[in-house]
Amino acid sequence: MTMKQKKLYNEIENLPEELSNKVIDYIEYLKFSYITKAPEDLIIKDDKDLLEKLKKGMEDTNNGKVCSIEEAFEEIKEVLAN
Repeated sequence: MTMKQKKLYNEIENLPEELSNKVIDYIEYLKFSYITKAPEDLIIKDDKDLLEKLKKGMEDTNNGKVCSIEEAFEEIKEVLAN
């Protein structure tokens, strides 16, 4: 384990469980977003892009264009497997 990995491990280890889970989720997001095969609409480029995607997501939700968490994770697993 490198020094950076040890430092990261120690930082996460000392966080409250709820916060460490959020850190792990963020790390998973970063791994996913850096995959070159990731669809463009899933990559957040900056704050403005994030706001636009959140607004679109809210519109989709209001219009009934949603999927279950299970379906979303299955789709993510498929992209990560390729």
